[in-house]
Amino acid sequence: MEGHSRSDTRPERHRLFIAIALPEAVKHAIEKAQDELRAALPSGSIRWTRREQFHLTMRFLGGVEVQQIDRLNEAMRRACAGAGDLQLRAARIGVFPGTRRPRVVWTGVDDHGGRLTALQRSIEAATAPFTDEPPQETFTGHITLARCREINRTEASKLSTLVDRMADRSFGAWTATSVDVMRSVTAPTGARYTTVAQIALG
Repeated sequence: MEGHSRSDTRPERHRLFIAIALPEAVKHAIEKAQDELRAALPSGSIRWTRREQFHLTMRFLGGVEVQQIDRLNEAMRRACAGAGDLQLRAARIGVFPGTRRPRVVWTGVDDHGGRLTALQRSIEAATAPFTDEPPQETFTGHITLARCREINRTEASKLSTLVDRMADRSFGAWTATSVDVMRSVTAPTGARYTTVAQIALG
């Protein structure tokens, strides 16, 4: 029709990522540690992750064409079939890339049996046709607690001390039986996440 711009014909895309959900008890334990950090670092340069956003990201995909999502879900089912449940544990607090110039505050996730990285590689291979995002050079299982913008040296030093104190803290263990294809929608209050598909690991 006349008067329509070319952008009207572009395929609709949803911003997607693949993640493993956390049980409420683990979220609660992580949130308590986050509250301790927040109380000691009342800084406008730190953006804290909301509890409902805590998850273990396996692969960020970015914009995926809506008509490709069914194919993506099917590729995920093939990649995860027979992977088996994962025994996961959330523990320790750390920062990326380092304490001198922290950008991300995180808690680590590892698995009993060492299969988490293999699953991440399978997911990465299965989702490659649906994303322009480059593969991760190194996968480190983690949950993001905060993102630091222009944090000053005093704040960075204080954060480093707190992280050292929390290095051995444990937040609980759980059995992961599925991974989720998640959609992220930007809102004024921050990103909102909804589950597009739940993929069994059985």
